[in-house]
Amino acid sequence: MEKMIIIGAGPAGISAALYAARSNMNPLVINNGIGALEKAEKIENYYGLDHPLSGKELFETGIMQAKALGVRVLDAQVLGMGGFDTFEVHTTAGDFESQSVILATGSKRAAPKIPGVKEFEGKGVSYCAVCDAFFYRGKEVAVLGDSDFALHEAEELANLASGVTIYTDGREPRFSKEHPITVNTMKIQAIEGEDKVSGIRLKSDMQTQDAEANQSSFMPADGVFVALGTAGSTEIARQIGAELTEKGHVKVGPDMQTTVPGLFAAGDCTGGLLQVAKAVYEGAQAGIQAGKYVRRLQSGS
Repeated sequence: MEKMIIIGAGPAGISAALYAARSNMNPLVINNGIGALEKAEKIENYYGLDHPLSGKELFETGIMQAKALGVRVLDAQVLGMGGFDTFEVHTTAGDFESQSVILATGSKRAAPKIPGVKEFEGKGVSYCAVCDAFFYRGKEVAVLGDSDFALHEAEELANLASGVTIYTDGREPRFSKEHPITVNTMKIQAIEGEDKVSGIRLKSDMQTQDAEANQSSFMPADGVFVALGTAGSTEIARQIGAELTEKGHVKVGPDMQTTVPGLFAAGDCTGGLLQVAKAVYEGAQAGIQAGKYVRRLQSGS
């Protein structure tokens, strides 16, 4: 079992790892790529830089620094998280058990631009299969996405739903394994319904005046689960039951701990100033406090 798993290898995650490593926590960092830093052409408003660095250079330097201290970095995609007394982190490289977890995957900057997604949130549109699958026992459900994250959510739902279909919204699927789940690659026009979701309207290749012919583009569904891209901090927080703020960020206290004991968060996913300096501070605090949590756990206090 791990003492500490850090999900994310940006400024918050690596900062947490540096402090955790120096306190003998031997953290495991799970890296799924650069994230928002990739869009930073030049960073010059951060302490200690004698010349501007690109986001990519800063990201790579941080990982090298962590590895130099003996921090283990696993390149994998996190698919979800569960557990009770300890945390179970599900990844494309296998499952890992840990006494504490730090979420530091950044924040998704764009919601899916599909009509009906926002309007039906809480009325059939969900972002967490683990949380809401129970409500769709024996019903037909849809999952929006094209990666292993979407496949993981679909597999969770398949245990209870009567039928599950993955809709990629025109993108080619990027699944890393074979599976029996039905996949539809047509573009999505809208999520439709009245008081709650009733189905998905797909963009037909040919529109006619014949309403009956066009009816084939409507796919009935009682629920729609959004799983676009990869599992971010807010999705993982939802899965484990941690509270979010009104703006949809992970809710943390001054010690960067979420409302779930042993689960911490740092960086863009907590909201506020979306800057490297803020992410580094929160990462340091999360690494220190998660280490204290593990030591208390081990001492039984």
